[in-house]
Amino acid sequence: MRILLTGAAGFIGYHVAVRLLDRGDEVIGFDNLSPYYDVSLKEARLKRLEPHNGFHFIKADLSDRVAVEATFATERPSRVVHLAAQAGVRYSLDHPHAYIGSNIEGFLNVLEGCRHTHVEHLVYASSSSVYGANEKLPFSVSDNVDHPVSLYGATKKANELMAHSYAHLFGLPVTGLRFFTVYGPWGRPDMSLFLFTRAILEGRPIEVFSHGHHARDFTYVDDVVEGVVRTLDKIATPDPDWRADAPDPATSSAPYRLYNIGNHSPVALLDYIALIEKALGRKAKLQMLPAQPGDVPETYADVEALKAATGFEPSTPLALGIERFVAWYRDFYRV
Repeated sequence: MRILLTGAAGFIGYHVAVRLLDRGDEVIGFDNLSPYYDVSLKEARLKRLEPHNGFHFIKADLSDRVAVEATFATERPSRVVHLAAQAGVRYSLDHPHAYIGSNIEGFLNVLEGCRHTHVEHLVYASSSSVYGANEKLPFSVSDNVDHPVSLYGATKKANELMAHSYAHLFGLPVTGLRFFTVYGPWGRPDMSLFLFTRAILEGRPIEVFSHGHHARDFTYVDDVVEGVVRTLDKIATPDPDWRADAPDPATSSAPYRLYNIGNHSPVALLDYIALIEKALGRKAKLQMLPAQPGDVPETYADVEALKAATGFEPSTPLALGIERFVAWYRDFYRV
Protein backbone atom coordinates (compact mmCIF):
# COMPACT_ATOMS: atom_id res chain seq x y z
CA MET A 1 0.00 0.00 0.00
CA ARG A 2 0.95 3.65 -0.38
CA ILE A 3 0.71 5.12 3.12
CA LEU A 4 1.07 8.69 4.33
CA LEU A 5 2.58 8.61 7.82
CA THR A 6 2.55 11.87 9.75
CA GLY A 7 4.99 12.20 12.63
CA ALA A 8 7.38 9.84 10.84
CA ALA A 9 10.40 11.24 12.70
CA GLY A 10 8.70 10.76 16.06
CA PHE A 11 9.07 7.90 18.49
CA ILE A 12 6.04 5.82 17.51
CA GLY A 13 6.06 7.07 13.92
CA TYR A 14 9.61 5.81 13.37
CA HIS A 15 8.74 2.33 14.60
CA VAL A 16 5.53 2.20 12.53
CA ALA A 17 7.50 3.27 9.43
CA VAL A 18 10.03 0.47 9.93
CA ARG A 19 7.26 -2.10 10.26
CA LEU A 20 5.38 -0.90 7.17
CA LEU A 21 8.54 -0.74 5.07
CA ASP A 22 9.64 -4.19 6.19
CA ARG A 23 6.38 -5.67 4.95
CA GLY A 24 6.70 -3.94 1.57
CA ASP A 25 4.49 -0.87 1.88
CA GLU A 26 5.49 2.49 0.43
CA VAL A 27 5.71 5.15 3.14
CA ILE A 28 5.51 8.90 2.65
CA GLY A 29 6.89 10.37 5.86
CA PHE A 30 5.62 13.80 6.92
CA ASP A 31 7.08 15.70 9.88
CA ASN A 32 8.03 19.27 10.82
CA LEU A 33 10.94 18.20 13.07
CA SER A 34 9.57 20.30 15.92
CA PRO A 35 12.16 21.40 18.50
CA TYR A 36 9.84 20.33 21.35
CA TYR A 37 12.65 17.89 22.15
CA ASP A 38 16.13 17.17 20.77
CA VAL A 39 15.88 17.40 16.98
CA SER A 40 19.07 15.37 16.56
CA LEU A 41 17.20 12.32 17.88
CA LYS A 42 14.51 12.81 15.24
CA GLU A 43 17.17 13.22 12.56
CA ALA A 44 18.84 10.01 13.72
CA ARG A 45 15.56 8.14 13.32
CA LEU A 46 15.08 9.55 9.82
CA LYS A 47 18.63 8.60 8.89
CA ARG A 48 17.74 4.97 9.56
CA LEU A 49 14.61 5.20 7.39
CA GLU A 50 16.12 6.96 4.39
CA PRO A 51 18.01 3.92 2.94
CA HIS A 52 14.69 2.12 2.37
CA ASN A 53 13.63 2.31 -1.29
CA GLY A 54 9.99 2.62 -0.32
CA PHE A 55 10.46 5.68 1.92
CA HIS A 56 10.58 9.34 1.14
CA PHE A 57 10.27 12.30 3.45
CA ILE A 58 8.43 15.62 3.35
CA LYS A 59 9.41 18.25 5.89
CA ALA A 60 6.37 20.44 6.52
CA ASP A 61 3.96 21.49 9.25
CA LEU A 62 0.48 20.03 9.54
CA SER A 63 -0.93 23.47 10.33
CA ASP A 64 0.30 24.63 6.90
CA ARG A 65 -2.87 24.00 4.93
CA VAL A 66 -1.24 24.57 1.55
CA ALA A 67 1.57 22.10 2.28
CA VAL A 68 -0.86 19.42 3.48
CA GLU A 69 -3.16 19.91 0.48
CA ALA A 70 -0.18 19.66 -1.88
CA THR A 71 1.04 16.47 -0.19
CA PHE A 72 -2.31 14.73 -0.59
CA ALA A 73 -2.76 15.95 -4.17
CA THR A 74 0.72 14.88 -5.24
CA GLU A 75 1.22 11.68 -3.26
CA ARG A 76 -2.35 10.28 -3.44
CA PRO A 77 -1.96 7.88 -0.47
CA SER A 78 -4.36 4.96 -0.26
CA ARG A 79 -4.31 5.03 3.56
CA VAL A 80 -3.13 7.44 6.23
CA VAL A 81 -1.57 6.86 9.66
CA HIS A 82 -1.74 10.17 11.53
CA LEU A 83 0.61 10.19 14.53
CA ALA A 84 1.91 13.77 14.44
CA ALA A 85 0.78 15.94 17.34
CA GLN A 86 1.97 18.28 20.02
CA ALA A 87 2.40 15.85 22.88
CA GLY A 88 2.73 16.26 26.63
CA VAL A 89 0.26 17.03 29.40
CA ARG A 90 2.46 19.37 31.45
CA TYR A 91 3.73 21.30 28.42
CA SER A 92 0.12 22.17 27.58
CA LEU A 93 -0.20 24.16 30.81
CA ASP A 94 2.18 26.85 29.56
CA HIS A 95 2.04 26.44 25.77
CA PRO A 96 -1.66 25.99 24.93
CA HIS A 97 -1.51 27.57 21.48
CA ALA A 98 0.91 24.89 20.26
CA TYR A 99 -1.80 22.28 20.84
CA ILE A 100 -4.48 24.12 18.89
CA GLY A 101 -2.25 24.69 15.88
CA SER A 102 -0.95 21.13 15.68
CA ASN A 103 -3.69 18.97 17.18
CA ILE A 104 -6.79 20.83 15.96
CA GLU A 105 -5.86 22.77 12.82
CA GLY A 106 -3.40 20.10 11.75
CA PHE A 107 -5.94 17.32 12.22
CA LEU A 108 -8.56 19.24 10.24
CA ASN A 109 -6.09 19.56 7.36
CA VAL A 110 -5.49 15.80 7.45
CA LEU A 111 -9.24 15.08 7.46
CA GLU A 112 -9.76 17.41 4.51
CA GLY A 113 -6.90 15.76 2.62
CA CYS A 114 -8.39 12.32 3.24
CA ARG A 115 -11.84 13.49 2.20
CA HIS A 116 -10.81 15.11 -1.08
CA THR A 117 -8.47 12.33 -2.23
CA HIS A 118 -10.82 9.50 -1.21
CA VAL A 119 -8.44 7.83 1.25
CA GLU A 120 -9.53 4.26 2.07
CA HIS A 121 -8.84 4.46 5.80
CA LEU A 122 -7.51 7.00 8.30
CA VAL A 123 -5.95 5.64 11.50
CA TYR A 124 -5.04 8.35 14.00
CA ALA A 125 -3.47 8.60 17.45
CA SER A 126 -5.70 9.51 20.32
CA SER A 127 -4.57 9.12 23.94
CA SER A 128 -5.47 7.65 27.31
CA SER A 129 -5.53 11.31 28.43
CA VAL A 130 -9.09 11.56 27.08
CA TYR A 131 -10.28 9.58 30.13
CA GLY A 132 -9.43 12.59 32.31
CA ALA A 133 -11.38 12.57 35.55
CA ASN A 134 -12.82 9.09 35.00
CA GLU A 135 -12.21 6.78 37.94
CA LYS A 136 -13.97 3.62 36.73
CA LEU A 137 -11.25 1.07 35.96
CA PRO A 138 -10.24 -0.34 33.59
CA PHE A 139 -10.85 2.45 31.09
CA SER A 140 -13.16 1.25 28.32
CA VAL A 141 -13.70 2.79 24.90
CA SER A 142 -17.41 2.48 25.64
CA ASP A 143 -17.09 4.87 28.61
CA ASN A 144 -18.10 8.52 28.41
CA VAL A 145 -15.01 10.79 28.26
CA ASP A 146 -16.42 14.30 28.64
CA HIS A 147 -14.22 15.46 31.55
CA PRO A 148 -10.64 16.04 30.34
CA VAL A 149 -8.20 17.39 32.95
CA SER A 150 -5.64 18.80 30.49
CA LEU A 151 -5.81 20.77 27.26
CA TYR A 152 -3.82 17.99 25.61
CA GLY A 153 -6.54 15.48 26.56
CA ALA A 154 -9.21 17.90 25.34
CA THR A 155 -7.57 18.19 21.91
CA LYS A 156 -7.43 14.40 21.58
CA LYS A 157 -11.11 14.13 22.50
CA ALA A 158 -11.79 16.85 19.90
CA ASN A 159 -9.94 14.75 17.31
CA GLU A 160 -12.28 11.83 17.98
CA LEU A 161 -15.33 14.07 17.54
CA MET A 162 -13.94 15.64 14.36
CA ALA A 163 -13.16 12.21 12.94
CA HIS A 164 -16.70 11.04 13.65
CA SER A 165 -18.21 14.02 11.86
CA TYR A 166 -16.17 13.24 8.72
CA ALA A 167 -17.11 9.56 8.92
CA HIS A 168 -20.77 10.55 9.19
CA LEU A 169 -20.82 13.32 6.57
CA PHE A 170 -18.45 11.95 3.96
CA GLY A 171 -18.24 8.20 4.64
CA LEU A 172 -14.52 8.46 5.50
CA PRO A 173 -13.49 5.30 7.42
CA VAL A 174 -11.70 6.42 10.58
CA THR A 175 -10.13 4.53 13.48
CA GLY A 176 -8.86 6.25 16.63
CA LEU A 177 -6.28 4.59 18.86
CA ARG A 178 -5.95 5.59 22.51
CA PHE A 179 -2.32 4.92 23.42
CA PHE A 180 -1.34 4.21 27.05
CA THR A 181 2.13 5.46 28.19
CA VAL A 182 4.22 4.13 25.32
CA TYR A 183 7.90 3.37 26.02
CA GLY A 184 10.82 1.61 24.38
CA PRO A 185 13.98 2.14 22.28
CA TRP A 186 14.17 5.48 20.44
CA GLY A 187 11.71 6.89 22.99
CA ARG A 188 10.93 10.53 23.73
CA PRO A 189 13.36 12.38 26.03
CA ASP A 190 10.48 14.10 27.85
CA MET A 191 8.96 10.84 29.09
CA SER A 192 9.68 9.23 32.43
CA LEU A 193 11.76 6.21 31.33
CA PHE A 194 14.16 8.44 29.39
CA LEU A 195 14.29 11.09 32.12
CA PHE A 196 14.80 8.57 34.92
CA THR A 197 17.44 6.58 33.04
CA ARG A 198 19.48 9.66 32.21
CA ALA A 199 19.25 11.08 35.74
CA ILE A 200 20.20 7.81 37.45
CA LEU A 201 23.21 7.30 35.18
CA GLU A 202 24.32 10.89 35.82
CA GLY A 203 23.84 10.54 39.59
CA ARG A 204 21.07 13.15 39.75
CA PRO A 205 17.81 12.74 41.70
CA ILE A 206 14.65 11.85 39.82
CA GLU A 207 11.40 13.74 40.37
CA VAL A 208 8.68 11.42 41.70
CA PHE A 209 5.30 13.10 41.47
CA SER A 210 2.28 12.26 43.63
CA HIS A 211 4.91 11.01 46.14
CA GLY A 212 4.96 7.83 44.06
CA HIS A 213 1.31 7.04 44.70
CA HIS A 214 0.10 6.52 41.16
CA ALA A 215 0.18 3.78 38.54
CA ARG A 216 0.47 3.68 34.78
CA ASP A 217 -0.37 1.14 32.09
CA PHE A 218 3.06 1.10 30.42
CA THR A 219 2.87 -0.18 26.84
CA TYR A 220 5.89 -1.35 24.86
CA VAL A 221 6.30 0.33 21.50
CA ASP A 222 6.33 -2.93 19.48
CA ASP A 223 2.89 -3.75 20.88
CA VAL A 224 1.63 -0.32 19.87
CA VAL A 225 3.00 -0.80 16.36
CA GLU A 226 1.26 -4.16 16.09
CA GLY A 227 -2.01 -2.52 17.10
CA VAL A 228 -1.55 0.29 14.58
CA VAL A 229 -0.82 -2.07 11.70
CA ARG A 230 -3.63 -4.49 12.52
CA THR A 231 -6.21 -1.73 12.77
CA LEU A 232 -4.88 -0.07 9.60
CA ASP A 233 -5.55 -3.31 7.75
CA LYS A 234 -9.07 -3.58 9.19
CA ILE A 235 -10.99 -0.72 7.58
CA ALA A 236 -13.59 0.79 9.90
CA THR A 237 -17.19 -0.01 9.00
CA PRO A 238 -20.58 1.05 10.38
CA ASP A 239 -21.75 -0.94 13.39
CA PRO A 240 -25.10 -2.57 12.47
CA ASP A 241 -25.98 -2.89 16.18
CA TRP A 242 -25.35 0.78 17.04
CA ARG A 243 -28.38 2.47 18.59
CA ALA A 244 -29.01 6.20 18.66
CA ASP A 245 -31.10 5.86 21.82
CA ALA A 246 -28.23 4.12 23.66
CA PRO A 247 -25.10 5.19 21.77
CA ASP A 248 -21.81 3.35 22.26
CA PRO A 249 -19.02 5.97 22.02
CA ALA A 250 -16.65 3.41 20.50
CA THR A 251 -18.68 2.68 17.37
CA SER A 252 -21.27 4.36 15.18
CA SER A 253 -23.71 4.04 12.33
CA ALA A 254 -20.85 5.71 10.42
CA PRO A 255 -17.55 3.92 9.56
CA TYR A 256 -15.96 4.84 12.89
CA ARG A 257 -14.06 2.88 15.54
CA LEU A 258 -12.11 3.54 18.74
CA TYR A 259 -9.66 1.17 20.44
CA ASN A 260 -7.43 1.27 23.50
CA ILE A 261 -3.86 0.10 23.00
CA GLY A 262 -2.44 -0.59 26.44
CA ASN A 263 -0.75 -3.42 28.30
CA HIS A 264 -3.89 -3.81 30.48
CA SER A 265 -1.65 -4.19 33.55
CA PRO A 266 -1.02 -0.98 35.53
CA VAL A 267 2.25 -0.77 37.48
CA ALA A 268 2.85 1.37 40.55
CA LEU A 269 5.38 4.14 39.97
CA LEU A 270 7.78 2.96 42.69
CA ASP A 271 7.74 -0.58 41.27
CA TYR A 272 8.48 0.89 37.85
CA ILE A 273 11.47 2.77 39.27
CA ALA A 274 12.72 -0.43 40.90
CA LEU A 275 12.71 -2.16 37.49
CA ILE A 276 14.74 0.70 35.99
CA GLU A 277 17.23 0.46 38.88
CA LYS A 278 17.59 -3.26 38.27
CA ALA A 279 18.17 -2.80 34.53
CA LEU A 280 20.78 -0.09 35.16
CA GLY A 281 22.42 -1.77 38.13
CA ARG A 282 22.19 1.49 40.08
CA LYS A 283 19.96 2.95 42.77
CA ALA A 284 17.94 6.08 42.13
CA LYS A 285 17.90 9.16 44.32
CA LEU A 286 14.23 10.05 44.81
CA GLN A 287 12.88 13.57 45.10
CA MET A 288 9.29 13.19 46.26
CA LEU A 289 6.90 15.85 44.92
CA PRO A 290 3.13 16.46 44.99
CA ALA A 291 0.84 15.64 42.07
CA GLN A 292 1.06 18.00 39.11
CA PRO A 293 -1.90 19.70 37.41
CA GLY A 294 -3.33 17.37 34.76
CA ASP A 295 -2.00 14.19 36.42
CA VAL A 296 -4.38 11.30 37.08
CA PRO A 297 -3.94 8.63 39.80
CA GLU A 298 -4.02 5.58 37.54
CA THR A 299 -4.40 4.47 33.93
CA TYR A 300 -5.58 0.99 33.02
CA ALA A 301 -6.65 -0.08 29.52
CA ASP A 302 -9.54 -2.38 28.73
CA VAL A 303 -8.42 -3.90 25.40
CA GLU A 304 -11.31 -6.28 24.79
CA ALA A 305 -12.55 -4.27 21.79
CA LEU A 306 -9.09 -4.37 20.19
CA LYS A 307 -8.76 -8.10 20.86
CA ALA A 308 -12.21 -8.85 19.44
CA ALA A 309 -11.55 -6.84 16.28
CA THR A 310 -7.96 -7.87 15.54
CA GLY A 311 -7.15 -10.92 17.65
CA PHE A 312 -4.29 -8.99 19.28
CA GLU A 313 -3.61 -7.66 22.76
CA PRO A 314 -0.35 -6.13 24.05
CA SER A 315 1.66 -8.46 26.28
CA THR A 316 5.33 -7.42 26.48
CA PRO A 317 6.45 -7.62 30.15
CA LEU A 318 7.55 -4.27 31.54
CA ALA A 319 10.86 -5.63 32.84
CA LEU A 320 11.78 -6.89 29.36
CA GLY A 321 10.78 -3.64 27.69
CA ILE A 322 12.84 -1.58 30.14
CA GLU A 323 15.87 -3.81 29.58
CA ARG A 324 15.58 -3.24 25.83
CA PHE A 325 15.31 0.52 26.30
CA VAL A 326 18.34 0.63 28.60
CA ALA A 327 20.38 -1.40 26.11
CA TRP A 328 19.42 1.01 23.32
CA TYR A 329 20.15 4.07 25.49
CA ARG A 330 23.62 2.84 26.47
CA ASP A 331 24.45 2.06 22.84
CA PHE A 332 23.01 5.26 21.32
CA TYR A 333 24.58 7.60 23.86
CA ARG A 334 27.70 5.48 24.35
CA VAL A 335 27.20 5.29 28.12
